[in-house]
Amino acid sequence: MFKQLFDPATWTYTYLIADDVSKEAAFIDPVNTHLDTYLNLLKEHGLTLVYSFETHVHADHITASGLLRQHTGAKTGVSKLGGAQLVDVEMSDGDVFMLGGEKIKAIATPGHTPGCTSFLWKDRLFSGDSLFIGGCGRTDFQGGDAGALYDAITQRLFTLPGETLVYPGHDYQQHWVSNIEQERSTNPRLANKTREQFIEIMNNLNLPKPRLIDEAVPANRYCGLDEDERVQAVERKQSDAGVFCMMQGGGSTGPDLVTLAKQTITEVNADMARNLLKEGGIALIDVREESEFAAGHIDNALLIPRGTLEFKVATVPELSDKSKAVLLYCRTGGRSALAAQTLQTLGYTNVLSLAGGFEGWNKA
Repeated sequence: MFKQLFDPATWTYTYLIADDVSKEAAFIDPVNTHLDTYLNLLKEHGLTLVYSFETHVHADHITASGLLRQHTGAKTGVSKLGGAQLVDVEMSDGDVFMLGGEKIKAIATPGHTPGCTSFLWKDRLFSGDSLFIGGCGRTDFQGGDAGALYDAITQRLFTLPGETLVYPGHDYQQHWVSNIEQERSTNPRLANKTREQFIEIMNNLNLPKPRLIDEAVPANRYCGLDEDERVQAVERKQSDAGVFCMMQGGGSTGPDLVTLAKQTITEVNADMARNLLKEGGIALIDVREESEFAAGHIDNALLIPRGTLEFKVATVPELSDKSKAVLLYCRTGGRSALAAQTLQTLGYTNVLSLAGGFEGWNKA
């Protein structure tokens, strides 16, 4: 069983693959706004969702993988080079996943991002943002590398049989499917192009940044879950790990990432934070998402969502001096603790996290 689904808001294709006998199924690149559609499809056809695969950490839409895991128990799969958290399966090149008698093979195709992965099922290639119909994914952000993309397409994908069907992650021209021979011979960015010519083309696209990148990338690093859903996912994983550990005769699983981060950073309460802000000379950074910031924030705070901190820190004038005091906050203090740890790793020497976050600030 196979279905190709389309999200017109982000021009994203989602794919459903299922084994007719076992009724085991997988989604590739599901979109969060279509969760009900996916759940209804599974119910309608009596399918059990086993996997929800991501071709990469997306910048143009928020995945439904985390939500599908909550509703169905399906395992989320992202490349181990993708930089995602709360993932069940960190995929490597050549990994094979079974749906009953059906095999889905992961093919590493870095370039659009370092963690891009294509999937091969029967005679069908799901190429994500690596190879489009008559194009390919951009390489100017998220660690993109035009040379690596050229190598991945020409050495990994174009070596597949010419009749292999190509199902892309997006299409902006209302095209649904191509094949390897067509892309090998007619794709304007790749056909008869040297590696150097391809790099020149990619370096001069001058495209605007994706509209949802500041929202999508941070969310997709956590399988599309918001902060509350992330906490629930962490608690569930710890609970599952604890049960497994007990079954094996072991003890507890130890503290979570936030708890560990708080052991290495300095937290301040709301009163101390107010005094520091009155004295001046301190950068105030809100690491929540844009929607949270718009709903209310501390005066004079600069918004840098946690998921984009590593990418943006070098471009923010307020953070040019690594010895300057920096105060970070989020909703309750978890994300800011992780962000503080990140800044310390990057060489900042005077980083503080607001204990209790914005909620604690308001209560105080």
